[in-house]
Amino acid sequence: MSHCLVTGGAGFIGSHLTERLLADGHTVTVLDNLSTGRPENLAHLLDHPQLKIRSGSITDPVLLSELTASSDVIYHMAAAVGVKLVADDPVRTIETNIYPTDRILQLAAQRKQPVFLASTSEVYGKNEKSTWSEDDDLLLGPTSRPRWAYGCSKAIDEFLALAYYRKYQLPVVIARFFNVVGPRQVGHYGMVIPRFVDQALAGEPLVVYDDGTQERCFAHVREVVDCVVTLMQTPGAAGRVYNIGSDQAISVRDLAGEVIRRVDPALSIRYVPYHDAYGADFEDVRRRVPNVSRLEETIGRKPMLPLAAILDDVIAWKRSRLSRSAAE
Repeated sequence: MSHCLVTGGAGFIGSHLTERLLADGHTVTVLDNLSTGRPENLAHLLDHPQLKIRSGSITDPVLLSELTASSDVIYHMAAAVGVKLVADDPVRTIETNIYPTDRILQLAAQRKQPVFLASTSEVYGKNEKSTWSEDDDLLLGPTSRPRWAYGCSKAIDEFLALAYYRKYQLPVVIARFFNVVGPRQVGHYGMVIPRFVDQALAGEPLVVYDDGTQERCFAHVREVVDCVVTLMQTPGAAGRVYNIGSDQAISVRDLAGEVIRRVDPALSIRYVPYHDAYGADFEDVRRRVPNVSRLEETIGRKPMLPLAAILDDVIAWKRSRLSRSAAE
């Protein structure tokens, strides 16, 4: 069994990854500054004898040196997260995403520690292909629009990781996450499904930005984490980039309709222009669908859970939280 360092381990995906690694018998150290991660995501694991939680920032080079030195495997999940945060604070986005990743790779290269790097579908930018493959061109928007700072900074992370693989034979696996959803995800940072579910359970109209014809794919976090862990256990996966997500698309407008049908058919949809939500210089991507054939060829599977089951799971989790809050 390995000693795993999970940066951002109190976040949505990071907490599910931490839970999975502990269940597999590993020792896990979580590093999180709780800027977007939440203590309650790990509350059910606090008494686990093989879990250690360190409160701190990945921008602290001394702390990073200490924690990587005692680890066998590094899962670098920490990053600026969410469309709203990126649009509101591009400086934080760039600084959080690039410099700590470079330092982690430097430290890992000294000991040839395997590294998992969490990247994003945002790196594809405005590529107009109907589905995106890992070797497709990246088409980012102008630097005058902060919307693209996130994708650009994560692309730099990927360039760095692949450079360390080529120059130092550092075993690094890169995954571009598409829309990942499930229990513990909150809608504070622009995540559409938890935002829709919160609005529906509150009896409010579901707010759809623009005309709602944007298309997205949604994968359950447990399936995504399973892909991550399996990739790290797969010989030959290192030095490559993998799309991880569902390849079944739905429009945002139809997604809102699915949530309404499950919670309260009397609810309505309210359309809001992008500039009212994110500012006048915001740009969006109309269609975001991954080609996951490389993932399937490498590990023999891909996220398959139907959207209906994912929505039911999220709604049930949100309702249970509301019930607990009402009882307190």
